[in-house]
Amino acid sequence: MAKRKDARVTVILECTSCIQNGVKKVSTGISRYITQKNRHNTPNRLELRKFCPYCYKHMIHVEIKK
Repeated sequence: MAKRKDARVTVILECTSCIQNGVKKVSTGISRYITQKNRHNTPNRLELRKFCPYCYKHMIHVEIKK
């Protein structure tokens, strides 16, 4: 039997604000979330507004490469 590629993949979302502040050493860490997306419905990188515990507000989290 031939194996097919699964439509659902696991992705990691990372805070954009923490990445920028990480260069200045202002932030103590980087907020990351693990979620799943459908590869066929959303072929582009995923962007979601999630709560960042380091920034203490809702920020845009973008998909990163593993």
